[in-house]
Amino acid sequence: MPTTDRKPILLDFEKPLVELEARINQIRELAEENEVDVSDQIHQLELRAVQLRQEIFSGLSPTQRLQVARHPRRPSTLDYVQAITDEWVELHGDRCGADDLALVGGIARFAGRSVVILGHQKGRDTKDNIARNFGMASPGGYRKAMRLMEHADRFEMPILTFIDTPGAWTGLDAEQMGQGEAIAYNLREMFRLNVPILCTVIGEGGSGGALGIGVSDRLLMFEHSVYTVATPEACASILWRDVTKAPQAAEALKMTAHDLKHLGILDQLLPEPVGGAHADPLKASAVLKENLLRHLAELDQMTNAQRREARYQKFRSIGVFIEAAT
Repeated sequence: MPTTDRKPILLDFEKPLVELEARINQIRELAEENEVDVSDQIHQLELRAVQLRQEIFSGLSPTQRLQVARHPRRPSTLDYVQAITDEWVELHGDRCGADDLALVGGIARFAGRSVVILGHQKGRDTKDNIARNFGMASPGGYRKAMRLMEHADRFEMPILTFIDTPGAWTGLDAEQMGQGEAIAYNLREMFRLNVPILCTVIGEGGSGGALGIGVSDRLLMFEHSVYTVATPEACASILWRDVTKAPQAAEALKMTAHDLKHLGILDQLLPEPVGGAHADPLKASAVLKENLLRHLAELDQMTNAQRREARYQKFRSIGVFIEAAT
């Protein structure tokens, strides 16, 4: 889990809260210096700070939610693996000569049960981000993921995937190594797997890079995560050739968990601690584990054929709408 003793990284919309907390600290210091009892006043200000934090995070715009989803200290795949599993063995390589650090996977003991866990992995600092390509997986990463999913299917282990990527790597080398083919292959093959598949968007779910490990029986999303066909910056550049219109694109893309829940794409919206998952990673992990276990228990009641058919119908129904007569 990310450490909490480092200097916090503040987002623009958190400035009123920071100013209030600074005022509380200033009053507390002055009271101690002058030996004055202002505990009641400080208590009232602290209650106001809690209320303000709740107000800010309950009314975030899509652009602000994207900022939270991209927060450098937001819990990553390996953070959640550490928090929710009893044992974890990471597996490497796609058996074709590559081992992509942007997409990690392995076998874990989850509530006493063997599962295969896969997920995008961003770095914690610049050096780590460069090594992990900022969570943007290469063809080797998706082939590694498919190898592990086939292993899970062979040994009847449920598959848990954690999505957190701005998109698949779009470099020239990625195209030469077959990026499109690798993702398309995963999309097709995940539909035929017999074991339960649970996917959770833990941060940023971008385009085919997310879908490459995103075909599931159940899709879960954290409250401040996003899931979109393209980043708002890319969308604004394509539609208006003006990246400054990214906030407008973010509104139009309907990319938040609340939007996707309303559209029927999302199966479970996971509430986050006030301030985002990075404010209390252990609490966020507890929510994640509880919901994964509940959905896994429901999927266990279905036969393999029933799960495959439900998975197929789930994706067939995405985008269906009824046009009302005028």
